[in-house]
Amino acid sequence: MMLDQYATEYAAARARRPSDEPAALARTRDEALDRFMALGFPTTRDEEWRFTSVAPIADQAFALAAPDTDARHAGILPFRFGDAFSAELVFVNGQYAPALSTVPALPAGAQVGSLAAYIAGHASGVEGHLAQVASFDRRAFVALNTALFADGAYIQIPAHAVLDKPIHVAFISTGAANGRPAMSHPRVLVVLGDNSQASIVETYAGQAGTRYFTNVVTEAVLGSHAVLDHYRLQHESRGAYHVGAMCVNAGRSANCASHSISLGGALVRNDVLAVLAGEGVECTLNGLYLADGRRFVDNHTTIDHAMPHCGSREIYKGILADRARGVFNGKIIVRPDAQKTDAKQTNRALLLSEDAQVNSKPELEIFANDVKCTHGAAVGQLDEDAVFYLRSRGLGLTEARHMLIHAFLGDVLHRMPLVPIRHGVEAVLERQLAQALAAAA
Repeated sequence: MMLDQYATEYAAARARRPSDEPAALARTRDEALDRFMALGFPTTRDEEWRFTSVAPIADQAFALAAPDTDARHAGILPFRFGDAFSAELVFVNGQYAPALSTVPALPAGAQVGSLAAYIAGHASGVEGHLAQVASFDRRAFVALNTALFADGAYIQIPAHAVLDKPIHVAFISTGAANGRPAMSHPRVLVVLGDNSQASIVETYAGQAGTRYFTNVVTEAVLGSHAVLDHYRLQHESRGAYHVGAMCVNAGRSANCASHSISLGGALVRNDVLAVLAGEGVECTLNGLYLADGRRFVDNHTTIDHAMPHCGSREIYKGILADRARGVFNGKIIVRPDAQKTDAKQTNRALLLSEDAQVNSKPELEIFANDVKCTHGAAVGQLDEDAVFYLRSRGLGLTEARHMLIHAFLGDVLHRMPLVPIRHGVEAVLERQLAQALAAAA
């Protein structure tokens, strides 16, 4: 049974852990493994996974990836941002690579570095928040990550501190482990104090042509009036499996923006859960994905309006070519006390072939009566009249289609306030669109 393999990997990982790991974390890990073994991998009989089969993951025997800090692996990263960052943390196969990382002086009281190192140092911010935002009770992949994560990033910004430049956290996967496909379970913990402000960019990439499994969990805790601008740039190998969960708990009058960009991977599942736990929170979720061949991308989002006077804006757009498949499930919950909620959700998908397919499921669960909540979803192909118009103005077919696609994606890209990040994403997107359009011609 494949689940037994994960129990074996857990036993081996536990034997390698530092002897001074906090007892509470060790107990949490044990509970998480037990929960994963009880849940098993989700199937299409589960409502949250009914369009998404994880059989390619469940049916393979993955081994925990070995540490590898060779500097040549830095060349795998698809995005180049120059000196856009205040700090850069690089992880190879889920393990911190100090030789590839840069952590200059930061505001007094800020803590940025290896999560494992801060756990070993018994940092109070870690012990107080780790595994508190991302529940694993009903989420098998979160449970698996909680049990098996070896390292990741810890970012703690003290009250009233403002970072002028973003922090980059890069996760690189190299492929096989002991002759078997490798897996890694990175963890990211972000804690923003009251009135603080930070931008954080997570990048995921892997050795081209390799098959591996990345299962990541990001937890973010925002204090009162804190501002977080978060980016997840996923550009895994085309043979890789990527499952990610982003869980946010936002305090009073906090402002949280999440930008999810999926351009790689054979099977991708992105979960975003934002709990607006204080009055006056503003939350923005932006998403963009591109898939071709037989690749599969699933985006599940939940915005939980738990308190009054909160607002949320969400827009996800995708492009599917060849026989690719996409899923979007966006849920907005408005709790009984969350009066004066203002929430808007938009999901659109563009199909470049007759065989591409997308399943869209917007959901509203409203338990308050003084709210404004709207959602809209649309799936279609390029407007042939618009293509004809552009061609009549002298553009070729490919050029006309490319221009219309770029306009389709423009409002998501322009919602990304960090210009270097936006330009980096556009450059990679341009290359992939050129390939997709050439295949569709």
